[in-house]
Amino acid sequence: MTIVAQGLKDRLPATIRTARLMLATPTLAHVPEMAVLANSKAIHAMLSRLPHPYGENDGRIFIENIARGDSEFAWAIELDGAFIGTVGLHILPEKLPELGYWLGEPFWGHGFATEAAQAVVAAARAAGAAALRSRALKHNLASRNVLRKIGFIEIGEGIEPDHNLAGQAMALMQLEFDPR
Repeated sequence: MTIVAQGLKDRLPATIRTARLMLATPTLAHVPEMAVLANSKAIHAMLSRLPHPYGENDGRIFIENIARGDSEFAWAIELDGAFIGTVGLHILPEKLPELGYWLGEPFWGHGFATEAAQAVVAAARAAGAAALRSRALKHNLASRNVLRKIGFIEIGEGIEPDHNLAGQAMALMQLEFDPR
């Protein structure tokens, strides 16, 4: 990992509170609900790296090895103390940090993804990120709209190279922060 990427991770907050949500470090206590919500064909169909079926062991692997691993900084999204999804940044050397998120299906359509993503964008900016990238399936209009609402613009298209979405058309999006 480059020094820049590590520095950004070191400056990100462990928790973020929004009007309705708490974004917190994912813990093993989240695993049972995470396994229930993530074990969804509809969610799997939209995410590149989410396994299906998704069980508690997958949740434990995410918590213990990925959520705050070398190239990730993820938050559990909580509503009234209950786990409803995750949001985070994929941070790789020589690339802009990539925003990603998912919510359990019962929580779609209530603005929670927008609220959580907006909070992470603000935290990344405050931590010194110059810009962020994200991507969504071309046909995933809901996710593309979330990203547009928080300031991302579409900068092109690409074909997902691997994982669950290999070969599918993606909208590539970016958000550049104004210099302070």
